[in-house]
Amino acid sequence: MAKPPGPGETGNDRPENRAENDIRDDELERRRRQLEATLATRRQAERDGEKSTGSSGVTGYGQALKLSSEFIAGIAVGVGIGWIIDRTAGTSPWGLIVFLLLGFGAGVLNVLRSAGMVTEAGVRSADKQSDGPEKK
Repeated sequence: MAKPPGPGETGNDRPENRAENDIRDDELERRRRQLEATLATRRQAERDGEKSTGSSGVTGYGQALKLSSEFIAGIAVGVGIGWIIDRTAGTSPWGLIVFLLLGFGAGVLNVLRSAGMVTEAGVRSADKQSDGPEKK
């Protein structure tokens, strides 16, 4: 019975294939060294980054709390306005449904503004200000 190849063995030990196997082994060894060097530089950069920021985890939690509270506040205000309109106008449940959806949209917009993905209302960026027609 033939012994199955072990880890790292190609199972192709014939004399005519030894040169090819040596080239493969050299290439794998070169790639392994290159990977180790890349990982070492990245690990060093991560260690340096951790020393400089220090409280990045706390900052992330604060940002998450801010974004989630702005989203929930938009929905809560929408529901509150809808409920008040339903109670005073007798349009139950349509005011609540409409203002719930409006509150959801407002909450999403608030989150996008806080995250910096959408500019504030009425504020134009510098590149868009120059795109308009020039007045003479």
